[in-house]
Amino acid sequence: MDVPGVDPKDVNITLEDDTLVIEGERKFSKEVKEEDYLRIERRYGKFRRSIPLGKGIDRDKISASFDKGVLEVKLPKTEELKPKRVKIEVKEKK
Repeated sequence: MDVPGVDPKDVNITLEDDTLVIEGERKFSKEVKEEDYLRIERRYGKFRRSIPLGKGIDRDKISASFDKGVLEVKLPKTEELKPKRVKIEVKEKK
């Protein structure tokens, strides 16, 4: 998730039931020199992203890292369950 201009301390990641919630705030910077710019367009304010997690995610091993304005969240898969094979007996009707 690209979050340029956001301080990692202003990002919160939580797990709410089966939903990963990423929220934070891009704070307005007042250090803008008006005479150097013809026009300045910057987004600021709060943001929130909710990502529903399917089955097969190991919730205890979710991790996140932040580098140069990019937030990376890793959602490792659980060990795949081996399929069970059950023999069903076929009975003859009398």
